[in-house]
Amino acid sequence: MTGTRKTTKRTETFTADERAAMKERAQEVKASARRGSRADKAAEDEAAVVAKIAEMQDSDRVMAERIHAVVKASAPDLAPKLWYGMPAYAKDGKVVCFFQSAQKFNARYATFGFNDKAELDEGTMWPTAFALTKLTAADEARIAELVKRAAG
Repeated sequence: MTGTRKTTKRTETFTADERAAMKERAQEVKASARRGSRADKAAEDEAAVVAKIAEMQDSDRVMAERIHAVVKASAPDLAPKLWYGMPAYAKDGKVVCFFQSAQKFNARYATFGFNDKAELDEGTMWPTAFALTKLTAADEARIAELVKRAAG
């Protein structure tokens, strides 16, 4: 066969924000492996979540602080931890719910979401994440109810 054959290589890459989130997750895993007792790990994880919230821009920070308080009050058995550089809450080491700031991926809104560990199943279709632009008392009550159910 003579001639040239043009090939196209399809490349899919991660955005800089996505790569940064993956690096943060790798650092979280390494830091967790280095820590001492379970109580020390829990205290360090809590401090890391509080520090990450403090770094957020004003509107995201205010929502994250309120969500952190609501989750801790509603489901004290859930353990705060960082997950891809964002506050998350785990049961038996598995993330149940998480907060993602709008700033993280330059999004229009922050997100509060649940992983499959939450088992919030309702019929054949149900929401697993909620867009947040601000929190009202009704929103906080809804989050508290969902988190209680998710924590089992």
